[in-house]
Amino acid sequence: MITRDESIALVKENVKNKNLVNHMIGVGAIMKGLADHYGEDSHLWEVVGILHDVDYETFGEDFANHGAKSAEMVKDILPDNAIKAIRSHNPLTGYEPELKFDIALLAADAISGLIVANALVRPNRMEGMKAKSIKKRMKDKSFARQVSRENVMKCEEIDLQFSEFATIAIKAMDSVADQIGLSK
Repeated sequence: MITRDESIALVKENVKNKNLVNHMIGVGAIMKGLADHYGEDSHLWEVVGILHDVDYETFGEDFANHGAKSAEMVKDILPDNAIKAIRSHNPLTGYEPELKFDIALLAADAISGLIVANALVRPNRMEGMKAKSIKKRMKDKSFARQVSRENVMKCEEIDLQFSEFATIAIKAMDSVADQIGLSK
C-alpha cells in the first residue's frame, strides 16, 4: 500500500498549484478523522483523500473526466473500493457515491473548502475554530460560493449530524494546519 508521504509526492509530481496540494492534504486529514470515527482503515481513507484530485491539472476543460482520470492514475496502487470512491467524488463521471467510503470523500472534499475559507478570514486561522462558525458560513451562500452545501450535507447519509461532521473535519484539518498554511 502506498504511504502518506508517497501519496503526497505523487500529488506534487502531478499538481503544481500549492493550494490544490494543500487541499488534498486537508481532505486526507478529514478522511483519516472520519475513518477513525467509523473504525475504518485510517491509512487507506487518508491516502484516498490525498489522491482524489491527483488529476486536477491534467483533465483540462473536460471536467466530466475529473475523478475518472485520477482513478486511472492510481488504479495499480489502491484497492478497488478506493478507486470507486475517487471516481464517484465527481458524479459527472457516471459513478454515484453509494458506500460510506464514497460519500465520506464527497462530503470531506466539500467541507474542506468551507473550513479553508473560514480559516483565511480568521486572525487565528484554524486555532480555536468551532463547528458553529462553519454552520454560520454554511448559511451564507455568498461565502465560499464554490462549495457545494449539498455535498457537505451528504454527511447525514453516513449517519453524521452536521455539527459532529464539522467538529471531526475541523479537528482533522487543525492537525495538518502547519503543513497546509493554516496555522497562526
